[in-house]
Amino acid sequence: MFEADAASRGLGIELVSAGGGRAVARMEIGPAMVNGHGIAHGGYVFLLADTAFALACNSHGPVTVAAGADVEFVAPARLGDVLVATARERARWGRSGIYDVTVHRDAPDGPDGPAVVAEFRGRSRVLRDPVPRPR
Repeated sequence: MFEADAASRGLGIELVSAGGGRAVARMEIGPAMVNGHGIAHGGYVFLLADTAFALACNSHGPVTVAAGADVEFVAPARLGDVLVATARERARWGRSGIYDVTVHRDAPDGPDGPAVVAEFRGRSRVLRDPVPRPR
């Protein structure tokens, strides 16, 4: 799935690992990702978390999409920060699932561990009839 994800790859998101309802993805905050306040635009942080979520919920095999998601921004990210999104499955039943994603700075741990930038919760749905990919 990640190989066909031009949006994520085009922003420099890297797949670190995926499988068994878990995934890790990383991205460096570049100049075009910083808003007028000099911090990473929340949309890019959300996109990184959403990519890790998609990788985790699709790691089981069937085509799975987001049914909804929420994000809480905890701390700002800045130009040059490398962010890591770690997704894990919380529950899966029928065609539905819930996944939590933590986005943190990939920097040496401080006294409280890695600096958390955002917490994301995604709700997934397995498609009955997958949409064919355009050629």
